[in-house]
Amino acid sequence: MSTRQHTATLPAWAFVPAALGAVFVLLPLVAMLSRVSWGDFWGLVTSESSRAAFALSMRTSVLSTLSCVVMGVPMALVLARTRFPGQGLLRSLVFLPLVLPPVVGGIALLYTFGRRGLLGESLEVLGLQIAFSTAAVVLAQTFVALPFLVISLEGALRTAGERYEVVAATLGARPSRVLFHVTLPLILPALGSGTVLAFARALGEFGATITFAGSLQGVTRTLPLEIYLQRESDPDAAVALSLVLVLVAVLVIGFSRRGRSML
Repeated sequence: MSTRQHTATLPAWAFVPAALGAVFVLLPLVAMLSRVSWGDFWGLVTSESSRAAFALSMRTSVLSTLSCVVMGVPMALVLARTRFPGQGLLRSLVFLPLVLPPVVGGIALLYTFGRRGLLGESLEVLGLQIAFSTAAVVLAQTFVALPFLVISLEGALRTAGERYEVVAATLGARPSRVLFHVTLPLILPALGSGTVLAFARALGEFGATITFAGSLQGVTRTLPLEIYLQRESDPDAAVALSLVLVLVAVLVIGFSRRGRSML
């Protein structure tokens, strides 16, 4: 179908709010670009604190994304393929971090894994201190990013239905074989996009991280925290680092779209 035929199915007025939405999203990025100190850009983004924050953000975001995949795929399967009492309530609680202010999530994690928290005291006896450590950064990022993966996969599983899985089971395939050879290939595009969403959310996490992990250079100070701190002391560095974060996000999203188009 040609572009002309596609546009013929849309009312003309729809282009006006669409254009306004595009301007609303793009204009702040253009404004930020106009404030970048290009002459000092490389020096600003390669300072010791900037490199430490970037490396920590990438490392913790990858770890938290892997955690989301390990826990999120089974969670989505259970929510989409089973029925049990209280399932609606459980689904609401799983998706709660989507609507909670991140700082509230940080407080909840602090009272769970902190030194005087629900599990923190027992962990302290074992010599494990979670709060205000790099592990706390990973937990905070996982807490806020996990629902993005679960909601993407659950929707894909419900849309795909169970007919192929039922046929495979009827032919004698064991549940694990059905999962790895039928279910996961069917939802692979959704798994890819959900993983990218989780990574992007983890990379940009701020509120839960600073509340639960603090801001110690090289240990818990991720790139968003470094940008926030530089905002007052060195605005040029804050803008330059913000641009780096935007570029990484664009690359991740572009890679995701290219991967989906190849499937």
